[in-house]
Amino acid sequence: MRLHRLDITAFGPFGGSRSVDFDALSAAGLFLLHGPTGAGKTSVLDAVCYALYGTVPGARQTGQGMSLRSDHAEATARTEVSLELTVAGRRLEITRQPPWERPKKRGSGTTLDKAQTWLREYDATAGAWKDLSRSHQEIGEEITQLLGMSREQFCQVVLLPQGDFARFLRADAGARGQLLGRLFDTQRFADVEKRLAERRKAAEARVRDGDSALLAEAHRMQQEAGDAMELPELNPGEPGLAEAVLGAAAVARSTARERLTVADCRLTAAESAQFAADRALAGVRELARLQGRFAEARQRAVRLEERAGAHREALARMERARKAQAVAPALELREAAEAGHRGAAAAEARARALLPETFAGAGGAGLATAARRAAEELGGLESARRAERRLADVVDERGRLDRQERDDEDVLREAEGWLADWDVTRAGVQSRIDSAQEAATRAEQLAVQRDPARRRLEAARLRDELGRDTDEAQRAALASAQRAADARTHWLDLKEQRLNGIAAELAAHLTDGEPCAVCGATEHPSPARKFAGHVDGEAEQRAEAAYQRADERRAEDERRLGVVREALAAASAEAGDTPTAQLAVESNELEQEYVRARRAASALHPAHEELRLAEQERERRLADRQQAEIRAAARLTRREGLDSELASLEEELVRARGNAGSVAARAAQLERQVALLTDAADSARAAEDTAQHLKDADARLADAAYRAGFDTPQAAAAALLDDTAHRELQRRLDERQSEEAAVRAVLAEADTAAAAQQPPADLAAAERAAATAAQLLRDASSARDRSARSCTELDRLSARATAGVRQLAPLREEYDRVARLAALTAGTSADNERKMRLESYVLAARLEQVAAAATVRLQRMSSGRYTLVHSDDRTGRGRSGLGLHVVDAWTGRERDTATLSGGETFFASLALALGLADVVTDEAGGVRLDTLFIDEGFGSLDDQTLDEVLDVLDSLRERDRSVGIVSHVADLRRRIHAQLEVVKGRSGSTLRQSGV
Repeated sequence: MRLHRLDITAFGPFGGSRSVDFDALSAAGLFLLHGPTGAGKTSVLDAVCYALYGTVPGARQTGQGMSLRSDHAEATARTEVSLELTVAGRRLEITRQPPWERPKKRGSGTTLDKAQTWLREYDATAGAWKDLSRSHQEIGEEITQLLGMSREQFCQVVLLPQGDFARFLRADAGARGQLLGRLFDTQRFADVEKRLAERRKAAEARVRDGDSALLAEAHRMQQEAGDAMELPELNPGEPGLAEAVLGAAAVARSTARERLTVADCRLTAAESAQFAADRALAGVRELARLQGRFAEARQRAVRLEERAGAHREALARMERARKAQAVAPALELREAAEAGHRGAAAAEARARALLPETFAGAGGAGLATAARRAAEELGGLESARRAERRLADVVDERGRLDRQERDDEDVLREAEGWLADWDVTRAGVQSRIDSAQEAATRAEQLAVQRDPARRRLEAARLRDELGRDTDEAQRAALASAQRAADARTHWLDLKEQRLNGIAAELAAHLTDGEPCAVCGATEHPSPARKFAGHVDGEAEQRAEAAYQRADERRAEDERRLGVVREALAAASAEAGDTPTAQLAVESNELEQEYVRARRAASALHPAHEELRLAEQERERRLADRQQAEIRAAARLTRREGLDSELASLEEELVRARGNAGSVAARAAQLERQVALLTDAADSARAAEDTAQHLKDADARLADAAYRAGFDTPQAAAAALLDDTAHRELQRRLDERQSEEAAVRAVLAEADTAAAAQQPPADLAAAERAAATAAQLLRDASSARDRSARSCTELDRLSARATAGVRQLAPLREEYDRVARLAALTAGTSADNERKMRLESYVLAARLEQVAAAATVRLQRMSSGRYTLVHSDDRTGRGRSGLGLHVVDAWTGRERDTATLSGGETFFASLALALGLADVVTDEAGGVRLDTLFIDEGFGSLDDQTLDEVLDVLDSLRERDRSVGIVSHVADLRRRIHAQLEVVKGRSGSTLRQSGV
């Protein structure tokens, strides 16, 4: 990069337009930028930086660029900086104008113009400049890409600030790391450290969560195991927690299994004791049963003996009944025959009463013959009955056809009427669809206009509010500017008055015999006297302090005014010049029109749905009409066939009915007649048969009574027992026999007789012993079940804990790996012997390069005495990596850079700055820097060292490089001929070039 020309207008202390010809200054290779303090030497460098990056270095960049304007400039002069340079083989011109508050062209007041930037490139072929861009962002990105360095790097590499590098030499590792980090952009390594730390925290949190879950399982196991398990005294995340929990779980499971074994043994013993007690109880119960059985049998034998007479009478009664039982069938047969004869006679009488008088004297055979003749006539009517049923079906079908014809005529009339209005209906619905579609399109167009209108209205309201704030801020700025000007004038007046009376102030300290501080004379014949209104130093200082306070207030008011004006300009650019009320009316009208359009567009979907339903209805109506016409044609053919069949059926039925109202009536008459005749014939035959059966039954009964030993059939009937009495008598006899047999059997049992000889059984004592054994068994079983459940639950919880540890193992391995990496990059790991962070490690490598590059020039400046070396040693309790020492060749010892003297510190920091410039240049891609500036520090050097430093700087001119030295050291003005002088004046500073 080589600078050619710099043009400044109303910038910093320069009230007018000033130019710097760097080509003329660079011809000598080494040039001096000098001037009194406060003249504006640094402002020249600020202008170069502002032209390239749009900002000035460090704390001098305030506000929105409003503070860059010169207070000495005329109101109509706009602040502008233009820089012509060559970079990467391209000759460019950059022109920048910061925001400017200028007087309005019409009317009073001021208006704010936005910042502007131009970038042009010289076309050597065409011999003219061509415009490249006017975008702040594009120009900034282009310049940064061409230079390959940021503003901070540029200010450290091209504008070498010696004071900063002197502090860099004496700084600790942290301060050096901050500067090197800004220059070499090692933020990505710091981001790696941060990312690893975050991953470590996240992994640690997940491990802690897993350990917490594991401890929860351990607590549940402890609750289940009781005192058989002791939890480890470890917190989640601590090493060895998983192994300790699994070990404690294993101990708990082993103890639980031992307890289960003991419980099994106790249960077996309790079962044996309970079995013995149950067996003893069963023996006592059996003895008590046998003793009771024997006593009960003795009592039953006594009761049988008491009822022996009644038993003999029952036996005799049963014998007579047994003999009469032989006559019972004949008795039953005679009674049945008599009952049958009475029933048959009654049925015959009833049947003959229903017959006509013509059949009153007919016998059974005559009645049967008459029934057959009536049945034959009834069979001949079956065909007529089928014809009658068919006739009814034909009439019903004929009625259905008539009803269908009337229904189809209604359908046809309704369909024809609806279809006649179809075109009108469809046109109306389509018209509504078109209107709604147009409204929807209009709503979409209005929706696009709503947000810009709202933003413009909001910007207009903000513009009005900021306009009021601007007027107020302008009045405050003008008032504070006037107060600052008055305070400055007052201060300068007092200073001038003090200078005019300075002789009297010096004379006040004269003493006879003491030399004068001005002329050195020891005699003071006529010392100056203070006149009335003399201004002393304290009054001047108070005036200066008042001016500084007023000027600070003026700067603050102007900064506030600039902020408000910039906001006003942005709002005005958004809202335009349209009044707020008009914008509000337009926005309201737009919103109302949008609402109306949306409301009208909402009818689009219902209209589409109405059209779809209408078209479906039309299709249905057309189909109904077509089906009705098809059914009408089919009915015509069917009606003709039914009419022909109806005539044929009616002719057949007339012949079959005879004098009856219908075939069915005639058939009913015949059916009733057949039934009556048949019933009467059957009843007559049955009466004749039952009379013969009764006569035969009387003869058999007399013969049976005689053979059974009874004198008459009536005696045999009296000896008979009915079923209930016979069963009751037989039951009493059987019970007596069974009771006697049972008593004899019990009294004959050997074990029962033996039990009766023993003492009475103690059943209560045996039951108490058995209950005690059963309770002990239940207790042992419950204890065994608890032990088994405990073993099962501990196995389940242990399996879950083992699975959790297995699942947590990869996460714990990841945590260990990430934690080791995070500790290593953070410098806290034991493996990191020097406790260097990753960013510090990278910066240490850069610092080592810088020290090597700086040593080349430092040895020349110090006549080979000093060498800069990088040190990894730790300082105090801090971390290592960014140490910087100087090796003294005279003593052969290495010492800290803070021990250098003022002059040594200067040329060491100068060498460090030049070395850093070389390293940063290489880091930026090897962009050649043909113009460098070095700021201050030369006053601390003796003549010999100054010559050596200038020789080093002069060597930088190799390969057409120029170096500008910024200093007010008088000796440099004699040694360096090419000079750029900044001249300070009350109307602003000016620039003057010489020696070129």
